[in-house]
Amino acid sequence: MAMLPLEGTRILALTQLGAGPYAMTVLGDLGAEIIKIEDPTLGGDEARNVPPYAADGDSPYFQSLNRNARSLTLNLRTAEGKDLFHRLVRVADAVYANARGDLPAKLGLDYASLQAVNPRIVCCSLSGFGKTGPRAADPGYDFLMQALAGFMSMSGDPGAPPTRCGVSIVDFSGGLMSAVGLLIGLMRARTTGVGCDVDVSLLDTAISMLNYLAVWSLNRGHRLERLADGAHQTLVPSQTFPTQDGYLVVMCMKEKFWQRFAERLGLAHLIDEPRFRTFQDRLTHRQELIPMLKEVMRTRTTAAWVELLRGTVPCAPVYTVADALTDDHVLARAMVVTVEHAQFGPLREVGCPIKMAGVQPRYEAASRLGADTAPLLRALLGLGDEDIARLHQLGAI
Repeated sequence: MAMLPLEGTRILALTQLGAGPYAMTVLGDLGAEIIKIEDPTLGGDEARNVPPYAADGDSPYFQSLNRNARSLTLNLRTAEGKDLFHRLVRVADAVYANARGDLPAKLGLDYASLQAVNPRIVCCSLSGFGKTGPRAADPGYDFLMQALAGFMSMSGDPGAPPTRCGVSIVDFSGGLMSAVGLLIGLMRARTTGVGCDVDVSLLDTAISMLNYLAVWSLNRGHRLERLADGAHQTLVPSQTFPTQDGYLVVMCMKEKFWQRFAERLGLAHLIDEPRFRTFQDRLTHRQELIPMLKEVMRTRTTAAWVELLRGTVPCAPVYTVADALTDDHVLARAMVVTVEHAQFGPLREVGCPIKMAGVQPRYEAASRLGADTAPLLRALLGLGDEDIARLHQLGAI
């Protein structure tokens, strides 16, 4: 098998739950060596016990987010554990942590604490609120960020309460942003020989995702609100339409798509109608246009509309998760893979979203708690059996 692009990159990952482990999974799929450092006094990452289906210190939830990770137990609150960590830093490229923003400095996981140990080390922190600012010491989670960043104020129907996205979109976006930041830091360190701190927060990531909505609000005082049918704020028609037996999302993001949509609905006469001629016209007269389109959309099944519109007008049926995971395109893109697991057997998971010519991602189960402690200490630091036994007795590992 060809060498993976991140092979030879070693990351000490002090990660928990979702966002940080997701970042490490993507990098691990593409060859990075992920050494997950877990506190043995706490039973390791809490994700190991997240229901449903958790059993004996492992769970499908944990496996889905820690693929390829090797587990090394280490108690950083002991002098021996801290010394051992520093020895590992000397042979690593990066330290990655997703704790509260105030903790990396307190725990000695930042560049100021580690540069004397390894001047090239890149210290990446992913936290809820970042290392600075009035909320730096607050715990932060995806649900909170969806609320604070205004996502929920725009999600759901107008008459319903604010609604969060069903997927942990900020966790995963923050994880990807931190992975990008870490790789940028590694590139610079390999060029200059000097490492650095990388500070990424979930809230910063969520605010950055407001993008054009923020520009409208900041510069024109544009009022953003919940719209019926999950409609786009300004581009009409771009929303969910009820069909005879389900729902179809149609996105007329270009004028040509609107024209094609109208033609296929048998409403070609609306194309040159002054009320609907341009994006601005349709936005102004949204309440007049949408009921006409809905009336026609209800006359056929979702499958019939997909057959008529696909490839001509951007559209998609509203799938269940089970539907999405059996879609022919998803399967053709190798986005459902099988990972062999000693306890759970063949475990089907989602694949790596980054495709590269000649690269076959690595898919291996995450290790049981502490399973790699002794092998890694032997291989990376040259410790013998007596050394490892002594560290066990001292509570360092």
